[in-house]
Amino acid sequence: MTRAGEACPAAPRVLTTVAAEVPRGQVEAVCDWLAEAGVAATSWEDWEGGASRVELFLESPAEAAPAVQTLRAAGHAAGLVLEPVVGSLKDEDWMENWKRFFHAERVSPRLVIRPPWEPWQARDDEQVIVIDPGMSFGTGRHATTRACLQLLDALADGNLSRRVLDIGCGSGILSIAAAKLGFARVRAFDNDPDAVRIAAENAVVNEVAVEFFTADLAASAATGDIVIANVLASVLGEHAARVAAAVTAVAGHALILSGILDSQYPAIVEAYARHGFREQRSILIADWRSGWFARG
Repeated sequence: MTRAGEACPAAPRVLTTVAAEVPRGQVEAVCDWLAEAGVAATSWEDWEGGASRVELFLESPAEAAPAVQTLRAAGHAAGLVLEPVVGSLKDEDWMENWKRFFHAERVSPRLVIRPPWEPWQARDDEQVIVIDPGMSFGTGRHATTRACLQLLDALADGNLSRRVLDIGCGSGILSIAAAKLGFARVRAFDNDPDAVRIAAENAVVNEVAVEFFTADLAASAATGDIVIANVLASVLGEHAARVAAAVTAVAGHALILSGILDSQYPAIVEAYARHGFREQRSILIADWRSGWFARG
């Protein structure tokens, strides 16, 4: 019963899903093809039953037919004939699915990621990040996010007074990690207002101070002493001058670049070398390579 002054509860949002079973050994290849095409996909792997699937989540049923063709094309590129199935999923069902696959996990020497429903007894030297899986990119499970967290942890061995800027923050996991590691000032932006809102909510849950704002990379003049850009390689290439300019012009200030397939990495290294950055270290996880660069 709704009392005067109370809002009626909103009906659960229903997402359209397009999913296909994929042999476990080829899930990465299918997801990599989709990533290069700019399509966000989720992969589910049941290690007990052996079944794996790749799934796309859509806001409108009208998007289903093109998504089916895209998923078939990704399978074809991997030498597979996929049979995508269209379905629907309520928000609460999405969360229940995630609970079966998302568990607490150490991702770097000092960083642990856990969902709200799973406890973790932290050691004195550990920083625990609580992330509630949702529709924003960045739960720490993807190779690109994991590598960024590892590089950020390594950078935290240095001067913590350096200012951090997170470009394309998604869920806010990287900027939250920076704040947890002790960096003095952390700022982050995304061109998606919903992502910025969710990131700010995640920062509150994690009891850290991060300044989140909505901005477009091409127009932003924000700078940092350490800049993190976990976006598509095509974006890093197209906006290399802008991303490089975001790092304050002091020798040794750092840039973490991610979202790059190993085959794309040499071109990114070359592009940023033209702007005065030298590679210090890279991490390869699956087919994704991420790099730490410093001003020469």
